[in-house]
Amino acid sequence: MSKKNIQDIYPLSPAQQGILFHTLYNSESRVYFDQLSCYLHGDLNIPLFKQAWQQIVEQHPILRTAFIWQGHKDPFQVVYQSVEIPWEEYDWIELSSVDQQERLEAFLEADRQKGFQLSQAPLIRCTLIRLSEDIYDFIWSYHHLVMDGWSLGLVLNKVSTLYKAFCQRREFHVEYSRPYRDYIAWLQQQDLSKAEAFWRKTLKDFTTPTHLDVGKTLRNSFSQAETYTEYLQLSQAATTALQSFARQHQLTLNTLVQAAWALLLSRYTNEQDVIFGSVVSGRPVTLAGVESMVGVFINTLPMRVQVSPQVFLLDWLKQLQAQQVELRQYEYTPLVEIQGWSDVSRGLSLFDTIVAFENYPIDASLQEQIGGLKISNIRSSDPTNYPLSMVAIPGSELSLQLAYHCQKFDATTVRQMLRHLQTLLESMIANPQQRLADLSLLTTTERQQLLVEWNCNHVDDLLDICIHQLFETQVEQIPEAVAVVLEDQYITYQELNRRANCVAHYLRSLGVIPDVFVGLYLERSLEMIIGILGILKAGGVYLPLDPAYPQERLSFMLADAQVQVLLTKEQLVDQLPQQTAKVVCLDTDEAFFLRESSENPVLIGTIDNLAYTIYTSGSTGKPKGVMISHRAIANYCQIIQRHYQLTPLDNVLQFASLNFDGSVEQILPTLITGAKLVLRGKDIWTITDFHKRVADFQISVADLPTAYWHYLVQKWAEAPNLVARHNLRLITLGGDLLQPESIQTWQQTPLHSVRLLNGYGPTEATIAASTFVIPAFTQDLPLKNIPIGRPIAGKTVYILDKNNEPVPIGVPGELHIGGLHLSRGYLNHSKLTAERFIPDPFGNESGTRLYKTGDRACYLPDGNIQFLGRFDNQIKIRGFRIELGEIEAVLNQHPAVQEAVVIARKDEPDNVRLVAYAVVNQKLYPTISISELYQFLQQQLPDYMMPATIMLLEALPRTPGNKVDRQALPIPNIVRSEILEAYVAPRNPVEEVLAGIWCEVLKVEQVSIYDNFFLLGGHSLLATQVVTKVQKTLQVDLPLHSFFEKPTVANLAKLILSDPDQQVKVERIAKLILNLAFLSEDEVEKMVYEQASSKTVG
Repeated sequence: MSKKNIQDIYPLSPAQQGILFHTLYNSESRVYFDQLSCYLHGDLNIPLFKQAWQQIVEQHPILRTAFIWQGHKDPFQVVYQSVEIPWEEYDWIELSSVDQQERLEAFLEADRQKGFQLSQAPLIRCTLIRLSEDIYDFIWSYHHLVMDGWSLGLVLNKVSTLYKAFCQRREFHVEYSRPYRDYIAWLQQQDLSKAEAFWRKTLKDFTTPTHLDVGKTLRNSFSQAETYTEYLQLSQAATTALQSFARQHQLTLNTLVQAAWALLLSRYTNEQDVIFGSVVSGRPVTLAGVESMVGVFINTLPMRVQVSPQVFLLDWLKQLQAQQVELRQYEYTPLVEIQGWSDVSRGLSLFDTIVAFENYPIDASLQEQIGGLKISNIRSSDPTNYPLSMVAIPGSELSLQLAYHCQKFDATTVRQMLRHLQTLLESMIANPQQRLADLSLLTTTERQQLLVEWNCNHVDDLLDICIHQLFETQVEQIPEAVAVVLEDQYITYQELNRRANCVAHYLRSLGVIPDVFVGLYLERSLEMIIGILGILKAGGVYLPLDPAYPQERLSFMLADAQVQVLLTKEQLVDQLPQQTAKVVCLDTDEAFFLRESSENPVLIGTIDNLAYTIYTSGSTGKPKGVMISHRAIANYCQIIQRHYQLTPLDNVLQFASLNFDGSVEQILPTLITGAKLVLRGKDIWTITDFHKRVADFQISVADLPTAYWHYLVQKWAEAPNLVARHNLRLITLGGDLLQPESIQTWQQTPLHSVRLLNGYGPTEATIAASTFVIPAFTQDLPLKNIPIGRPIAGKTVYILDKNNEPVPIGVPGELHIGGLHLSRGYLNHSKLTAERFIPDPFGNESGTRLYKTGDRACYLPDGNIQFLGRFDNQIKIRGFRIELGEIEAVLNQHPAVQEAVVIARKDEPDNVRLVAYAVVNQKLYPTISISELYQFLQQQLPDYMMPATIMLLEALPRTPGNKVDRQALPIPNIVRSEILEAYVAPRNPVEEVLAGIWCEVLKVEQVSIYDNFFLLGGHSLLATQVVTKVQKTLQVDLPLHSFFEKPTVANLAKLILSDPDQQVKVERIAKLILNLAFLSEDEVEKMVYEQASSKTVG
């Protein structure tokens, strides 16, 4: 366009700068490209309609504006004296309605794809499509850089007025509106110092943005996001009630909507301090005539809300409204400045959800008659860069709209959010005197589903007797059947019962009565099973003691439980720590037992006495004893017997260490069924051993640690012929996260038809609480997130927030377990027991309890539960909230990695760093390097989640229960962060030029090639300057989003030089710039341009 046609040039407003940045950053998306379309019914005079639009363009300079940024330090807008509005007309009257609709959808999509050339005015265009004799589809496309929602209504009103006047052949002078430049001038006069003080105070100590972790998981934040919208219309009665409530308490409807959104964020994130973006009109009352100005005035500001559960609703609402009023005094503040004044780390957005209350009269102006024309089927599309945007439109029926990026959220989740917003609004007006904690989020139907329908697994026909009595029933029925096998040793049910009875009578002679602890210091053997049953029959509590445990740990357990009698074998006596218990050797003291009766002892005590206690790791560094009663284990064993469909024909593998409750599930349900128990022995089986034992002993049921199963699957992948004959019908897994790749491998082996269960359950809940059946075919399995299933019979599982209220589907919360099988609590830890075992707020009987697991989980839409890691595995480093399990999951996806764990180490004061430990398959990947693993992680994780160090280990250290021993992980010798933070000089001319540009823009003296741009104080607008300078200086095409993906000099140089077509040219230009450092900038630019244009460059 000719320079003579230029009318004015001036800077962008802060809102325009943000919109321009996100438009350039997401250049391939439709962000901030807006479409408004509707049907026009009647006798439309097309020339006059077009003339009305053209006159509006002539009257408002912003509609004749283009935007220039390339080759300049700061972008600016150019107003042209005259432009012709782009106008297209189509006649589809001959097409069927179906064909019209299909073509319309294609046209709208093509129109969005076309977008706008921001440097060419105008940034609006109109399309008119004739559908029938008197129906037209009118489509108005525009860029958000030139108009906000209020301006949209102003323009439509003026077009309507002008068109009426033209049709009536009368003159009409549109009321003068001040140009947008006047607003820019007003902005430049504002003093930001007061605004800075306000925002610093408002955002003080807020370091972690409120992130909605529901719906889909978006790992790559640079993916282009399609935007969709879900709608909810409140009834007229509900809307009237809200309006009446607001008037009665001198509140605005906007306050109620923002309050509901703050509550929803708080409930969905389990946080009491939340922030979201609040869209404000931005039209200053001190600027005369601002209400009729056309342009972009809106601003999006951080709304920080404290959601304290015990605060009364009405007081909180009034406080929130006062906060909104105070905020509006500073609504002109640029968001990028507010970001810099906050304590949120650079490169991280203050918020990713926004709320807009659109009280401008768009629909009202469209619904009016335009020269006898009727308006219908109004449609709009106005995507933003925010993943989730909530829009409330007042009217006789309040409309709530949620626009979402489909890569971040799914439609089901978004529709659920809208329902919860409605529930919160209705709950507010139902009782304004209630506390925030009492406000209902869930609908009655949802609450019934979560608390009742998904926990409808009550059982009534369980035998209320002790676990050893159930065993004795099988002895009577099948006395000669083999009960236990260990290699070439075996024992029948009758003999097992006889020898256990002798032990029981002898223990009673030593003073063992109910709730007296008897230590069991044995390796896996027939005597181990005899000892367990003997202790239970005597009425005592069996306490497993692993000979492999450190002496200090064993001493503590013996003293803590006040063990009076200790069962062992002669060969282990010398290994015992010092203790005061009576030591009984089951092998050499057999003469004492034989003098005792072999009859079943008379039952003493009740089913509420303890059966066993297992010590688990404690946060204090000392283990804590978990006490399990006869009632709990007897009920559980009867239920698991049915759940696993155990029969006397089954041969069940006993694999787990006795010190872990997995062993209880393997031993006792087998023996009360009359099945055969196959003991593994002392050593872990190799893959060959496993298949030999499975075949030789005809094992049908195997309960395996997940890590060991991963090992088996890996070996099956390497040698499929290892899978020979077998009788396996059920494999249950537990104790660790399942790797999806292993399941895919499993499903390709001959064993894929074996029923595979993923089990979950802490010791405190008496073994398994839930199970998930792994589908036989890959397409049926959500491979990224393998559920832990639903609660088994007799147990209830709830996912609750901090107020012990159920969370919605997809929302993370703490997993709580209730039902028949809970532990009595922790031995000698009454305070901890009271903290972790709480009254069941949903129980129908008095005295029922829930166990707080400390595990993060969420419900899936089908009722299965997704395990998300530990709450104590969620850490903060430099203000970033990090889930260690997420890093582990990504690292485990690398094909070379067999197993990985990530921890936060604090080996030095005030220096917390992430350290990853990985076991790699050296056989298949002998040349794998740490740098390759880093590159793999960098492709999927943001910088703040990158480990400072990756250590390669031959194996991860494990506890006796085969879980990863995080305390035993070695201290790393090399710290990557120390290398990166040390200054590393540019290694080539391109890096040197880039470092110089960074120093200039960031106003720093020195930049290491590994320094992160955003950690040096950079932000989005400065990033735009860097990209512009790089493009201008090195004559390269550099997309803005690539800078965010590679925010270091080293990575950016590598990216630029990766294009062979421009590598030689760029290197030549960089050398030239360095050689001509003594010349002026204009002289350098001239010579660079000449070199870039030369055909002989290189």
